[in-house]
Amino acid sequence: MKVTTGTTGAELFFERRDVVVARVDGELKDLDQPLPEGAQVDGVTIDSPDGLNVLRHSTAHVMAQAVQQLRPDAKLGIGPYITDGFYFDFDVEEPFTPEDLKTLEKMMLKIINQNQKFVRRVVSEDEAREAMKNEPYKLELLGKKNDAADAGEGVNVEVGAGDITIYDNVDRKSGDTVWCDLCRGPHLPNTKLISNAFALTRSSAAYWLGNQNNQQLQRIYGTAWPTKDALKAYQERIAEAERRDHRKLGAELDLFSFPDELGSGLPVFHPKGGIIRKAMEDYSRQRHVDAGYEFVYTPHITKGHLYEVSGHLDWYRDGMFPAMHIDAEHNEDGTVRKPGQDYYLKPMNCPMHNLIFRSRGRSYRELPLRLFEFGSVYRYEKSGVVHGLTRVRGMTQDDAHIYCTREQMKDELTTTLNFVLGLLKDYGLDDFYLELSTKNEDKFVGDDATWEEATRTLAEVAEASGLELVPDPGGAAFYGPKISVQAKDALGRTWQMSTIQLDFNLPERFELEFQAADGTRQRPVMIHRALFGSVERFMGVLTEHYAGAFPAWLAPVQVVGIPVAEAFNDYMFDVVDKLKAAGIRAEVDISSDRFPKKIRTASKDKIPFVLIAGGEDAEAGAVSFRFRDGSQDNGVPVAEAVQRIVDAVRNRTS
Repeated sequence: MKVTTGTTGAELFFERRDVVVARVDGELKDLDQPLPEGAQVDGVTIDSPDGLNVLRHSTAHVMAQAVQQLRPDAKLGIGPYITDGFYFDFDVEEPFTPEDLKTLEKMMLKIINQNQKFVRRVVSEDEAREAMKNEPYKLELLGKKNDAADAGEGVNVEVGAGDITIYDNVDRKSGDTVWCDLCRGPHLPNTKLISNAFALTRSSAAYWLGNQNNQQLQRIYGTAWPTKDALKAYQERIAEAERRDHRKLGAELDLFSFPDELGSGLPVFHPKGGIIRKAMEDYSRQRHVDAGYEFVYTPHITKGHLYEVSGHLDWYRDGMFPAMHIDAEHNEDGTVRKPGQDYYLKPMNCPMHNLIFRSRGRSYRELPLRLFEFGSVYRYEKSGVVHGLTRVRGMTQDDAHIYCTREQMKDELTTTLNFVLGLLKDYGLDDFYLELSTKNEDKFVGDDATWEEATRTLAEVAEASGLELVPDPGGAAFYGPKISVQAKDALGRTWQMSTIQLDFNLPERFELEFQAADGTRQRPVMIHRALFGSVERFMGVLTEHYAGAFPAWLAPVQVVGIPVAEAFNDYMFDVVDKLKAAGIRAEVDISSDRFPKKIRTASKDKIPFVLIAGGEDAEAGAVSFRFRDGSQDNGVPVAEAVQRIVDAVRNRTS
């Protein structure tokens, strides 16, 4: 709607109690701010994405106010909203305890019930420095105002382009300012809108501005929602996510571990985890064979010159393990006869695949050439970023590089995207959207025209898929734009899965050529494609998606036979032998545990099919099925039972 000069958002939306800020010509503004004449104004509700961000940022201010009441010596860092919540950093003498968080929640509720107003105040830099004279970190931020975008995490929340603003928390009865903070806002009109739908979740150490060279602060995390029901639903999702944590399930189900002796981010797979991984990889290999891919293998280490040619040493050095300087030869007097060379653990497979393409002359008749490898790569992730299987330092990528002509590239991209989506669905993920990552203006090789052509082509392919396409400005690799498939798991969380990158630049850098139909030498187009991303990360995602209850075709043990009594052990072994002969991973529980304990053990181990046999079953040549949900199907003839299980595994239906 359009407005007249001087009207405020509060006046415009006075009948809308759920509107907490105004969007004025696309920019969020506090409701008490006068609106320019003719502006396009929309109300932002508290349950919208922008409204939730404002709610959470306002709650962060209330938390900081409570912290400085509890610990008057606390110095303020930064307090932005984040996905599903907020945090605030503090410089304090002692770390916060769980008891402190409970005390702070009570203090916050008291502040909220006082119905304090959030009041925006535009100040000069001198006024801001006077107001923040006892806050050294805020004073440092004021010095970073002109380069806030590059100063560190969260700086833009406090300062940036435009006016310097302070937000006062004003007591509604006395009109006195009871607390204030340097902040760009916007905020809720008052604290009462926070209600009691918030919680402080945890505290941790954090470096100032995310830089390990800076002072270590204490960070408190929290969450806030429009209603208690929404908060409760969130807390239940978090509890379920904790139950599904792949690190916890990996230990409980004996799938994988992270030995300290190996180092951070270097997992090992146990036999049961190895079965799942092998099943994943074997199925993927077969699908790639069917789709016309050819398999290659490359070493784990290479001379540094390869990554000079590719550009990785210029643009990706911080993500690589340090060089190993070897092969130097010395004279008897210690002088160097032959200088050594730097070798690197490979972070990417693509340069080596380019060498395979370049190893001999290529004809247009060979294109598209699809090279595929389960290639081990190594990346130096910082220790604070490493997380279970989903962020590791040593990984295996299901990496493919497709070389084609410019005329073929659009069809090949479409085919590749459909192949990727189909294969992900086979593993049980089927809720997708796409993200288009475009050129980082500060980190790219090649010319603008080439980038524009590549980006336009990817966008056309993505849009033709019918899936939602979300922009990711500046998110591309240095050599070309990419589409990434974002998949939602059983809890609705989004994971970046497959990536498809279009690259005109590496073929140029490696001088790749093929002979065209007219006899000329031409450059191929290169498509980079990883489906899992990494096998390790994909397995971590699937473990959480299925809560460890993998579908039968992936489960390490697909069937457990449980005799009702020892007298029926031989009968059950005969049934299991028939299953094994049909390629099913089956075993008999002949432990000394009592029958009910064996049933509980099979349930805890998340076995897809439990077969039970007693006297009536043996006489009838039958078994009883017990399923994961506790239901049973009794008296099923053995041949039928075997066929049911074989069909379920073959068809990936359970």
